[in-house]
Amino acid sequence: MPDAPQTLDSLRQRIDEIDEALHDLIMQRAGVVHDVAAAKNGDPLAMRPGREAAILRRLAGRHSGGFPLPELTRIWRELIAGCTRMQAPFAVAVHAPEGQTELWDLARDHYGSHTPTTAVAAPIQAIRAVHDGSAAVAVLPWPIESDGDPWWQVLLSDDPRTPRIVGTLPFVVTERHRDEPLALAVAQLDTEPTGDDHALVAVEVASDISRSRLKQIFEATGLPPVAFWTRPARSAEDSAVHLVDVADFVAVGDPRLGGLRERLEELAPRIRLIGGFATPITIGRRS
Repeated sequence: MPDAPQTLDSLRQRIDEIDEALHDLIMQRAGVVHDVAAAKNGDPLAMRPGREAAILRRLAGRHSGGFPLPELTRIWRELIAGCTRMQAPFAVAVHAPEGQTELWDLARDHYGSHTPTTAVAAPIQAIRAVHDGSAAVAVLPWPIESDGDPWWQVLLSDDPRTPRIVGTLPFVVTERHRDEPLALAVAQLDTEPTGDDHALVAVEVASDISRSRLKQIFEATGLPPVAFWTRPARSAEDSAVHLVDVADFVAVGDPRLGGLRERLEELAPRIRLIGGFATPITIGRRS
């Protein structure tokens, strides 16, 4: 005889059992996170954007069934945020001038709805918050070509405490993000390779160079460029600065940066790796 159909009450009871099992596993995970914090011997840096990206990619790769992937990754972002705050104080500064909520919404989605988050009127204020330790991460607008005084040029500083770009928001890109600006996350961290990464390299040169020539030089040194932004020289004594998005992981001391410097030697270049980010997961096609 075929199995009798389950009643609505029995199905709801099964959901309750699953909820309790999920809750038990979350509490177990929190216990392991507590042990991880203890093993770090007081290391205040609890955020690891590369590992977080790897976790979400692994979940996306194994996901099946009708539950939407964006909602699944949002659940895990909240879980990661809560576990991060268990290990050390964690706060976020967001460039969100009055009336502009896009970056604020992205930051809350990514870093958790209960994470202390402060809106600031200017990007430099958010960077300063990371520099002085009042925020662990700053969320700043994606570079735009028309910006004559871009915030990212601040990251060319030789100060070893200067923050770096460590991620991009949103990490899970869906249809609803098509008309929203992407954001970059800045923190006092070094990036970690995840197997699918981008690097952001700033090149300051004493004289003009075309983007096509710069593209050729980057390609010749094994640094595949995918986007350029330029802050032109503002006076005869000033230098132009090019920000280049490279489709590869680049670490401090990467020999390719040395090769780039050699090929640009006649232009007296100043080259700085100002960070990088794990390539986002894209659901659907972006226009």
